[in-house]
Amino acid sequence: MNNRIDAIYARQSIDKKDSISIESQIEFCKYELRGGSCREYQDKGYSGKNTDRPQFQMLVEDIKRGLIARVVVYKLDRISRSILDFANMMVLFQEYNVEFISSTEKFDTSTPMGRAMLNICIVFAQLERETIQKRVQDAWYSRCQRGFKMGGRAPYGFRTEPIIIDGIHTKKLVIEPTEAAFVRKMYDMYIDPRISLHDIATHLTAQGVRSFYGKPFSRSTISLILRNPIYAMADLDIYEFFKSQGTEIYNDAADFAGTNGCYYYRSKGNIDNKHKYLQGQMLVLAPSEGFIPSELWLRVRKKIMASQSYQPARKARHSWMAGKIKCGNCGYALMAAHSCGHLYFRCSKHAENKSCPGCDAVRLHDLEELVYQQMVKKLEDYKTLTGRKKKRAASPKLTAKQAELAQVESEIEKLLDTLVGATPVLISYANAKIEELDSRRQALASEIARLTAEAVSPEQIDTISNYLDDWENVSFEDKQQVVDLMITVIRATSEKLQIEWKI
Repeated sequence: MNNRIDAIYARQSIDKKDSISIESQIEFCKYELRGGSCREYQDKGYSGKNTDRPQFQMLVEDIKRGLIARVVVYKLDRISRSILDFANMMVLFQEYNVEFISSTEKFDTSTPMGRAMLNICIVFAQLERETIQKRVQDAWYSRCQRGFKMGGRAPYGFRTEPIIIDGIHTKKLVIEPTEAAFVRKMYDMYIDPRISLHDIATHLTAQGVRSFYGKPFSRSTISLILRNPIYAMADLDIYEFFKSQGTEIYNDAADFAGTNGCYYYRSKGNIDNKHKYLQGQMLVLAPSEGFIPSELWLRVRKKIMASQSYQPARKARHSWMAGKIKCGNCGYALMAAHSCGHLYFRCSKHAENKSCPGCDAVRLHDLEELVYQQMVKKLEDYKTLTGRKKKRAASPKLTAKQAELAQVESEIEKLLDTLVGATPVLISYANAKIEELDSRRQALASEIARLTAEAVSPEQIDTISNYLDDWENVSFEDKQQVVDLMITVIRATSEKLQIEWKI
């Protein structure tokens, strides 16, 4: 590394009488270097609030290329006015063994005092990060309470248009007439005691009505629409309903004039589902108009609350193919259903809203027999191709993940070594880095375990062969295990069968 050179960095936002010029900064830094050779990096007309500066980025690239031994500046704030950015630079300097010197502040990381200053900067960087997070959270709730649209997709039945609230540019929900008519239809239908969410989904799908991204309406989507107070023409009845449920209401009761809808937010510290639980949530009047009368909205909401919680369709548990079997048309799970004393498979999406034509009449036991025959044939073909005891080649993806895991573990060990004799501040910083790396290590270990589990060993092939030879006497759980070892997914209709194999 003897061929590395020193670097001088100078920055000036604008020419002012009380600011030091770039030329003067460079002269001070050259004096610090005692006339040694150096490379100059100058950013004129750039603020120090961030590091988005061309010459500074070039300096960073040269550091990463191993060209720089020391970085000298006139003053600390020439590199950055953000402690967080500066702390990140210190990490970069440490990584590439680069010394940092401030010529007027005697800030030199080659000295113990300089390293102590580094630790102090890291402490303040952590403080800045936490302060920013708190400010963002407080600002979010403040904007919620003032009725701002807090991002995300507009609810079905609305579109957005720009608006200025309290001098701040935001977005306002505006009724989209065509979609709003379908929302009103949902409310009108559901208020009938004989009508269910499934009935509404089936009706809308048959009419060709689609939700977001052209998808058919599902029961869960309709349920969310029927519970969302953004559609309600919020009056005192709406106010009293939410108040009785323990909801935190930001606006005064007098503001509920029966015109505007309401935003519904999760309160601070509340981690419950905001649509399922009303207690502890926050209700704020929105600047947009509602279009569902409060009386209708409340009747629908109370019907939902009185009914049993909606449970999504469950996968079949009558077959050892459960979890693997999918509709050959839409890819949704097939469920077992009884009909005329027989068990059949049916498409869960077809049952949901008829948007899939379904898989027709697929008898469970007939399909099981066909899949079993395919498994026997596949195993015979596999043995012929590879040989019973031939070791399978390692998966390239598995090898790459194992190498990455080894690298992460090595970095953790290096950090642990640096803790010997370290200051409490440096220990705190190192522990944070170790925690970050350990999260990555755990994720890699989980991925490696999954890839390893998917690889079928010669011993497992022998076990599979023994099970298939005595299939009638094999337990239900062992049959499921065999299917899991051999098959990724089964796609079926009454006309076709497609199996994706693991072997």
